[in-house]
Amino acid sequence: MSERGAIGVAVGGAVLIGALTALQARINGSLGAELGDGFVAAAVSFGSGLVILIVLSLLLPEGRRGFGRLVDGIRSRTVPPWMLLGGLVGAFTVASQGLTVATIGVALFTVGFVAGQTSGGLVLDRVGYGPAGVVPVTVRRLVGAALAIAGVVVCLSGDALGGVPPWMLVVPAVAGAGVAWQQGTNGRLRVRVESPLTATLVNFIGGTIVLLIAATVHVAAVGAPRVVPSEPWLYAGGAVGVIYIFLSSVVVRRTGVLLLGLGSVVGLLCTSVVLDAFWPAPAAPSTPVAVLAATVAIAGVVVAAVPWRRRRLG
Repeated sequence: MSERGAIGVAVGGAVLIGALTALQARINGSLGAELGDGFVAAAVSFGSGLVILIVLSLLLPEGRRGFGRLVDGIRSRTVPPWMLLGGLVGAFTVASQGLTVATIGVALFTVGFVAGQTSGGLVLDRVGYGPAGVVPVTVRRLVGAALAIAGVVVCLSGDALGGVPPWMLVVPAVAGAGVAWQQGTNGRLRVRVESPLTATLVNFIGGTIVLLIAATVHVAAVGAPRVVPSEPWLYAGGAVGVIYIFLSSVVVRRTGVLLLGLGSVVGLLCTSVVLDAFWPAPAAPSTPVAVLAATVAIAGVVVAAVPWRRRRLG
């Protein structure tokens, strides 16, 4: 496969990651609303994903080999402790979904998330944090990122924000910046352990521990949820998270952190348009506004991703 073709496939994977992130946000947000407790919903989501990964790691030879390399790396200190912390960001992201999406909708959650992820991706690529090393912040990439953020501004231009607490947009923005760091961290861990499955498992172990502690404290303070939903789809968030975190650790090596984030923006916005159109939340923007925002963001990805060539004169 040519270099251009490989990048195209990687960007397609990034778009899929964004679509799955939007789907997970809606699932976890709905579970949080049904339970009346976003922290418990997040713990359930991450815990179910961890169970899936443990089973896969035990059954698949790649999983067993990767886990063995992880243990050896920790003992020999070739895998530093900070590489094991990606799950903390995942835990915060899932918790923010459970606390906000049922009120603001997937599109407005994406507004804050995209702003944080795009800004974080630019900075992390510039300092060479991701496994692709230092990725130059060219004019083309800056314009692409600016267009992605412009899509966010378009989404904010509607009248859906009346009465929405500001923290419901600030929290997703912090989560987005954290996810940019998480994607770079997961990519570097994948290189060390030579297994995206093991890198994903590490994320879910750390995230589940943090969320179980948070859920326990919250339940002790306000009481346990009185209703346990019976709809099976409400518990699918963990499985969706396993898929997109696994893909992130693979795709980031080809795309860099920023391009992965921009591709995710396209998937996030397009999927959120569909979800909010057929499954609206109280503060969801109108469909025309969401469509325009997605179009502007897609233009940003095209500008940043397509390797334009100058034509020679004569």
